[in-house]
Amino acid sequence: MSRVETVLLPELDGPVPATLPSALGLLSLALGVGALVAPGPLARLTGVDDSAAARAVLPAVGVRELGSAAGLLGGRRPAGWAWSRVAGDAMDLTMLGRALADRDGDRRRRVALTTLAVAGIAAVDVLSAVRISRARRARARMIRVEIAVTVNRSPAEAYRFWRDLENLPRFMTHLESVRADDLRRSHWTARGPGGHRVEWDAEIIEDRPNTSITWRSVAGTGVPNAGRVRFVPAPGDRGTEVRVELRYAPPAGALGRAVAKLFGEEPEQQVRDDLRRFKQVLETGEVVRSEGSPNGISVRQQAMQRPAQPLPASRR
Repeated sequence: MSRVETVLLPELDGPVPATLPSALGLLSLALGVGALVAPGPLARLTGVDDSAAARAVLPAVGVRELGSAAGLLGGRRPAGWAWSRVAGDAMDLTMLGRALADRDGDRRRRVALTTLAVAGIAAVDVLSAVRISRARRARARMIRVEIAVTVNRSPAEAYRFWRDLENLPRFMTHLESVRADDLRRSHWTARGPGGHRVEWDAEIIEDRPNTSITWRSVAGTGVPNAGRVRFVPAPGDRGTEVRVELRYAPPAGALGRAVAKLFGEEPEQQVRDDLRRFKQVLETGEVVRSEGSPNGISVRQQAMQRPAQPLPASRR
């Protein structure tokens, strides 16, 4: 998994830690071991020690919990295993409801407390399963782009220009503006397919002067995204290789990407064109348009091509 993947996936999880499946797995492991190793004390604690059937059911519950633990800790299909815990909670609550109706006194109190505890665990499991499923769907629709360009400038020059984030709209045509709030946080405004405006806040999470910049959107954005740009000395002292990795999850998923292609706004093409303009700006100080200029592949964009001339000052 690339560095960009590791910084983006927690963002797709929103407020849920990336270790959530492991945490649920450890909970299942503890419950499963307890039910198998000490079914008698567990039966007394939960108020069902007067039932031979309950004492026989507890080891089966333990086996079920160990199965969920193996699935969640194994890391494969965590959403399915999280929902299996929800199903198990529903079974446990059904059995506890029957046990509560048949008991009184101290045992009824213990069963009631156990029911409340299991209901609380069930609520956590439902919330966790929903969020794990949402993150999985976001990862499935995530778009990955990796493009590079060689510019005839030193890594330090390329880094300095890119690090001033307010320079980005000069060569990224889909960006309307980038406002640097401080050394780490910034606010981005972009034009999406069909002229739809998208805004988000981003933060720089790793800044290695003259070497690389890694950023990601802050939690809660409608379009989770992250990226890294590296500035690598080109072989033979030929300048700098600027290598861009980008990951983002568009709201409409695969359908959104298909629509974008119809308008000539396919993400890989956009980034490739952006880097060509970056090369122009860094080497000549301006973006030059002509019939052969990199400005996308849609009919609308091609029709807007015109004889070579610098961008207006307002777009620089």
